[in-house]
Amino acid sequence: MNTATQSRPVEPGPTTLGTRPLAGRVALVTGSTSGIGLGILESLAAAGASVAMNGLGEAGRIEAELDRLRGAHGVPAAYAGADLADPVQCRAMIGAVQDRFGRVDILVNNAGIQHVAPIEAFAAEKWDAILALNLSAAFHAISAAFAGMKARGWGRVINVASAHGLVASPFKSAYVAAKHGLVGLTKTVALEGAEHGITANAICPGYVWTPLVEKQIDDQAKSHGISRERVIREVLLAQQPNRRFAQSAEIGALAVFLATDAAQSITGAALPVDGGWTAH
Repeated sequence: MNTATQSRPVEPGPTTLGTRPLAGRVALVTGSTSGIGLGILESLAAAGASVAMNGLGEAGRIEAELDRLRGAHGVPAAYAGADLADPVQCRAMIGAVQDRFGRVDILVNNAGIQHVAPIEAFAAEKWDAILALNLSAAFHAISAAFAGMKARGWGRVINVASAHGLVASPFKSAYVAAKHGLVGLTKTVALEGAEHGITANAICPGYVWTPLVEKQIDDQAKSHGISRERVIREVLLAQQPNRRFAQSAEIGALAVFLATDAAQSITGAALPVDGGWTAH
């Protein structure tokens, strides 16, 4: 956990909420050192939330990113390291953020991994790793943060699922199972938090433009001997009617909305951001 001396966030109030809707709130985003998670973290910081970053990366680069967030948005920002596949470390991460900032108001479970293989050849250790990070880690983090949210009468749980939390694709058995499970977990948390000012929702993106997706395009173009344009249109975006990648900022904007009081009646929902993929 970053130990740099910084003031704790001010308590939310009508004056701060009028200009930056999440001023005074504390947000933790897992898997937020790059890609979708970093886009969500940036959006939450821009909306005034104090932010805790979690994920993999070189220490110097992470600290530089935190400095950038502090300078750009004028909010406290810290790093909460943890191996999320380990339940003990996952729960300790919540405790560290609570110690640093006083609480966790907004929990975004974004961390995840993927593996593609026919089910008869799908390695058991890959199945276990995907379920541990993509599903169980979210449970452990929510479980550790939930009591504090209930005590304060306010909380936001946002789980980044996937279009694969709503529909399936071949060769992705563990990922599809985990993301469907995450949508189910979201609904249960929504029911348990409904009378305590806590909402829980799942964002279900299709393909989002990230460095990992860009690398996947290059790899598939080489392996199939086709152009990048054909990989994008005929492989990656074949199921997305709008034929475009979403941007991380779009996912971040939805996360911000779900965290505001304007969305206090939206709970237990699985919200596709998939260009029409799941409308088929």
